[in-house]
Amino acid sequence: MHWILGIALTVLVFWGLKQWGAMSAEQRKRNGWKLVLIGFAGVLLVLVLTGRIHVITAAIAGLLPLLKKLPALLRYLPSLSRYQHQRQQEQEKRGAGRREQAASSATMTVREACEVLGVDESCSRDEVIMAHRRLMQKLHPDRGGNDYLAAKVNEAKVVLLARHH
Repeated sequence: MHWILGIALTVLVFWGLKQWGAMSAEQRKRNGWKLVLIGFAGVLLVLVLTGRIHVITAAIAGLLPLLKKLPALLRYLPSLSRYQHQRQQEQEKRGAGRREQAASSATMTVREACEVLGVDESCSRDEVIMAHRRLMQKLHPDRGGNDYLAAKVNEAKVVLLARHH
């Protein structure tokens, strides 16, 4: 089996040398790096398949030739940081708007709190806690609900529990 692989590799090398000899000097210069990279990738592939090198090490070694493009990529770094800074400012503005909206809205009345939790106005403290727990299991953002509804349920609980004190 090894001699068949050796013959195939020998034929491949002779064919490659014949193609290389038929190229002009300009084509050789242009295709030289491609040939080196293809050979490097082939060696890494053989080493991975035979178990002589770990896949992650081979991936890192495969990325090494791309380091020559690193200076060109670093030119874009300032624009990326500017983009991140703009996004952060937009998020801060949205957060400030939500806080202002929450502060400007009137506090919830006892009647509204009872409607939100689905309890009577004469409910006990335990009924408020159970209704809150039941709704939060459905509406909590970690369980597929949203922040607004969870905040309303929490506000209703606070209003109703404050009434009991």
